[in-house]
This record gives sequence, structure tokens and C-alpha cells, in this order.
Amino acid sequence: MFMGEYQHALDEKGRVTIPSKLREELGERFVITRGLDQCLFAYPQGEWSRIEQKLKELPFTKRDARAFTRLFFSGAAEVEMDRQGRVLIPQNLREYAGIQKEVVIIGVSNRVEVWSEEVWRKYSREADASFEEVAEKLVEFDL
Repeated sequence: MFMGEYQHALDEKGRVTIPSKLREELGERFVITRGLDQCLFAYPQGEWSRIEQKLKELPFTKRDARAFTRLFFSGAAEVEMDRQGRVLIPQNLREYAGIQKEVVIIGVSNRVEVWSEEVWRKYSREADASFEEVAEKLVEFDL
């Protein structure tokens, strides 16, 4: 399971260091793609296969299903970690997420999310304001 929040910076080649606590579960090779809320999603190969299978089951006759799968898969790239734990984030994905230099990497259960620090801070402030309200609506068990 992925969890935690980590601050990093892109190097001059567009690479980011994956936090050591996330590396083993992500694996040497993993898939990174457009996420929601202007971040990137990174999945270990096994989880990516599971998601791919679920998306294959969506009805291709539905416009929303076609649009989502097109964007999700067209933005996907398999990346490989180097010996220092760095991965190159493709330019198109850096542009999508607004990543220029400072990066926040968070663990979210079955995936890792990569955010522009600026976008993450804005999102986090807005989400914090409604955290309790959302929890009340969605969580039906005691934390």
C-alpha cells in the first residue's frame, strides 16, 4: 500500500527521484499517466493490468467511456527507474500536470500521484476545507 507525502524537484533532464519508501512496491518499471485533478497517476505493472482490464469492459458505444479511455491510455508511458531511483517524466505529462521544477509525490493506496507543488498546495487547501463534510458523506465506518 502506498502512503505518505514527499517533496522533490525535477532535475535538468526532467527526472524526479521516487522516494525510497515507494520504490519497491512500484517496481523498476511502472506506468505513469494522466490522473485526475491535474496530477499524474503511477501504477505498478500488476495494478496497471487490473485497471486496463476494467477499462476494457467499459461499453465502447458510450461517448464518455471512449473519451476517458482515449485520454487515459494515450497519456500513459511505461517508465524505468535508474540506479538512483529516478524516472524521466515525459514532457507531455509534465505539461499536463503543470510540473516545472518542484514536485510533490504522494502515496494513495494502490497508486502514487505526482503533482506540481503549486497545484498540490492549492488542491490541498481547498480539499482541507471540506474534509470533514466529505468524510461524513462517504465514510460509513469508524476511523
